[in-house]
Amino acid sequence: MHSNLDLFTLPESQLLVAGIDEAGRGPLAGAVYAAAVILDSAKPVTGLMDSKKLSEKKRNQLALEIKENALAWSIASASVEEIDNINILQATMLAMKRAFLGLELVPGLVLIDGNRAPADMPVRCQTIVQGDALEPCISAASILAKTARDETLIKLHEQYPEYGFDQHKGYGTALHLSRLREHGPCPEHRRSFAPVRKVLA
Repeated sequence: MHSNLDLFTLPESQLLVAGIDEAGRGPLAGAVYAAAVILDSAKPVTGLMDSKKLSEKKRNQLALEIKENALAWSIASASVEEIDNINILQATMLAMKRAFLGLELVPGLVLIDGNRAPADMPVRCQTIVQGDALEPCISAASILAKTARDETLIKLHEQYPEYGFDQHKGYGTALHLSRLREHGPCPEHRRSFAPVRKVLA
């Protein structure tokens, strides 16, 4: 989490808007990540868009700019164990709520990518389908969540190099499925997901 602004220096009339997005709902391995970002209108970050449409190099560059220039940002996750215990949708909502709670500033409005918002959020929320392509604060959250998760999967590759996590980031590619059948699942594979269950069976 991070804030570039002391809470008490902000004019009461200024409505803070946070964007929230997730990364990693679909993969067969690794935690699901979410990020929350409150952008600073005085320090705009150019080039924000859906993280999936950016090159890895550009995502990493923008992630640094977002962290440097945003009023506040937070990254959180829900573990593989939590995904398997409560299902991927609820784990995603949990990661989003954790990201929101990690902000050092309290926004008056939260814009969330998609059509579902976490339950019991203490502020007003608005869901926006394809919000990561429409709202800069959601785009920024998308970029932070994606880069954080990719970094974790690259580290996971160092621990379990036989699966090629550095190449597919846990998604169910032909390479990943082949390695999964060859080696069986590692502790970071989501056993509640059908391709992993199939190998276990």
